Amino acid sequence: MRTSRADAAASSMPQALQNRAPAAFSSPQLGHASTRQEYDGVVQSTISGVPQPVALHLAPHADDELIGAPATLFALRDRGWRIVNLGCSLGHLPEHGGQRAHQAAEACRRAGFDFRALDQSIVTPADLTRRETLLVDALLGVFHEEGPALVIAPSPHDRHPHHEAVGRSAIALCERLGAAAPRLWLWGLWGDLPLPTLATAFATRRLKKILRALGAYSTELKRNDYRRLVRGRASANAILAPERVFGFGSKGTSAEYVEVLSEVEFTAGRWLLGEPRWLTDQVLAPVGDTDVSDLLHEASLTTRFGGPQARSNE
Repeated sequence: MRTSRADAAASSMPQALQNRAPAAFSSPQLGHASTRQEYDGVVQSTISGVPQPVALHLAPHADDELIGAPATLFALRDRGWRIVNLGCSLGHLPEHGGQRAHQAAEACRRAGFDFRALDQSIVTPADLTRRETLLVDALLGVFHEEGPALVIAPSPHDRHPHHEAVGRSAIALCERLGAAAPRLWLWGLWGDLPLPTLATAFATRRLKKILRALGAYSTELKRNDYRRLVRGRASANAILAPERVFGFGSKGTSAEYVEVLSEVEFTAGRWLLGEPRWLTDQVLAPVGDTDVSDLLHEASLTTRFGGPQARSNE
């Protein structure tokens, strides 16, 4: 096991390396007075005198923040993290942009996230290489403004070309930052994560909050009801996650729903994979020694063979 910059935020590895999901999540005990802020029926505690850690979520499309890894974002929010959801694209057609921006702002209000959107001129160039270069430059600017300790993004192997482009850009961002790179958590939607290492357990009450926030995207849900996907995938992961994360043959969990991500850290020119664990109050735990640089830079199936085509590019 390798220690890293995460040690400053977490003094020891969690005992959650066993495959039992935490029964409940408690607030950090930092010995400071706290204030309570309520939004949409949710009460959040903020520790005074302590800088609020920031998690930057990169949403390829408006609504991905509530489909990709929403339970994890909610769990971070409840632990006192400020969640900044960065909309990287608001719609393929110009007339969609204003509507999706309005819906994204409402969805993030319901979820308790801050919402930002990139200048849409960044995602319009037809040349994908040029588009990703502009995106990485824009992400650098957002990083210096927000100072996130954690970036959450889609996997560069997520099959959807826009998702993969954002995932590659998140990796390029960290590599550009070098020693200042934040921790990176990757989620999968259209393609399974090859190496999931982080599991977030949650219950029906949390699921209802996620689905209510996702309901703000009424136009998109009429096209395809992703609420069914969020519920069904989380239910399936409650069975799959213990074995996919902690090893085949591991004991199952009693958690109602589970979400999985891949945790990686860029350090000394290498991408190191996180240790298998449940998400607990120790948000940033030391990573391991497994070098997955080749995997993260490997050409995806979509890059090599293309993806399904439809009349809409979204």
